[in-house]
Amino acid sequence: MTNERLIYLPLGGAGEIGMNCYVYGYGAPGRERLIVVDLGVTFPDMDTTPGVDLILPDVSWLEARADRIEAIFITHAHEDHIGALAHLWPKLNAPVYARRFTAAIGQHKLQDQGLPRDTITIVEPRPHVVEAGPFQVQFAPLSHSVPESSALVIDTPAGRIVHSGDFKLDPAPVVGEPWDPASFEAIASERPVKALMCDSTNVFTLHPGRSESTLAGPLRELIGNARGMVVATTFASNVARLKTLADAAQASGRSICLLGRAMRRMVATAQETGILTDFPPTISPEQVLEMPRDNVLLIVTGSQGERRAATAQLSRGKYLGIELKAGDTFLFSSRTIPGNERPVGRIMNQLSEMGVNLQDDAGGLYHVSGHANRPDLVAVHSIVKPQMLIPMHGEHRHLSQHARLGTDAGIRSAVVTNGMMVDITGNSPVPVERVEPKRIYLDGGMLIGAFDGVVRDRIRLALNGHVLVTLLLDESDELLGEVWVEVMGLAAKGRNGAPFSDTLEKELTEYLEGAGSKLLRDDDRLEEGLRRMARQVGQDEIGKKPEVTVVISRLQDE
Repeated sequence: MTNERLIYLPLGGAGEIGMNCYVYGYGAPGRERLIVVDLGVTFPDMDTTPGVDLILPDVSWLEARADRIEAIFITHAHEDHIGALAHLWPKLNAPVYARRFTAAIGQHKLQDQGLPRDTITIVEPRPHVVEAGPFQVQFAPLSHSVPESSALVIDTPAGRIVHSGDFKLDPAPVVGEPWDPASFEAIASERPVKALMCDSTNVFTLHPGRSESTLAGPLRELIGNARGMVVATTFASNVARLKTLADAAQASGRSICLLGRAMRRMVATAQETGILTDFPPTISPEQVLEMPRDNVLLIVTGSQGERRAATAQLSRGKYLGIELKAGDTFLFSSRTIPGNERPVGRIMNQLSEMGVNLQDDAGGLYHVSGHANRPDLVAVHSIVKPQMLIPMHGEHRHLSQHARLGTDAGIRSAVVTNGMMVDITGNSPVPVERVEPKRIYLDGGMLIGAFDGVVRDRIRLALNGHVLVTLLLDESDELLGEVWVEVMGLAAKGRNGAPFSDTLEKELTEYLEGAGSKLLRDDDRLEEGLRRMARQVGQDEIGKKPEVTVVISRLQDE
């Protein structure tokens, strides 16, 4: 009998789509040796996180146990799995393992942050094994919408785990490795699988997934029949889609121009790592300006409405001198991620106003998902034959539905969300600890806590506007002149028809003239009184209580 246990703890990606970060541990309770799978990001929105650049998992629980972390494994190169690596690695300082393409993308990110590229060790797929304390880890190739995606086969003294990563069952993915059921049958036959941690993204899609290769014909027909310039936007990481689009352009006699740093980097990295060997030649934006419009296909970033990406900039006018015109065609060869409907819709409307012909994914004609649909998930369950199923990579409704699929098939299944630590040593998951699943914001160049108050204050400023109150007192605590007010983000005139700033100055000056000397000597009380008065005047005059900053200056005796 041993008191050692095998634990699983998601810190991101379980109960949401994005920001993936999962922890496995083995050893005595509280002293387990740990491995981390993926360090991803999710993206902000102007409603809840204005001005924030990226949202990262809070790894403070891991940071406090950094001396117990054996390794970090990255399953693939999507931002929601690798995007936080360069920002969080200094907190964890553990060896990082990834396959060649993923490692190259990660090395670029580390280099951008001034960190050494050799932080990441390149790993070959099965049967190569990475020894990480009590864990032996293999990368098992499978298909997804980015090259060299892998499931992880994690062997422990308590049993074998299969961590699926993101995947689809695609026998012909155009770029990257195909789905090979025999390889996963071998994984299950070598050693019984104790637990399958499985992608749940498309659990509500009832038909089997389609292959990337099915898009070649429709895309070639669309681009071949179009007149004027053709622009296509998709995920920069979907190298297979970029190749299919480029091949279709070449077949139609169009030159290809890649717009967007992320897209150019993905293609260059795929070529450097030998994944992409026959991508058609591309031209520069300057060359586009010299060519007939009918001879060009632009493949651009920004399919999710990102404000600074090429798609959004083209919709607002010109980008690098390139301007769309009536009769051009713009293809969205992607699915709009839930939450991005408004910015994508805004861009589509702006393009429509220009007279550009819009084409969305047409119900799958020009886009296929990179995730397994419900019948595909059932197929994987039957191949891997896990003792227990723990869904991941999905909102709670996805996890719950996926767990129900497992239960219906006689597999012990459990919904484990961010911050839930479960013991999976026995026959079913047992909750043992709760870790608060917080978030970190990348705000400009700084990492800040989600509860530090920075974004909360920013939202309050956006909602309420701001008033700056400045006053000068002499040595006798008498007001010199009048109060001076600056107003930002508020109506210029109030209900009385006068400028709001003038009304504030008048009311605050009268308040001070009537204040006693005791109040005027106490900066804290004076500041609070002025703030309260300014907010009350704001409510009376414009129907808002603004945020108020008070600056009190005092003349000093010589």
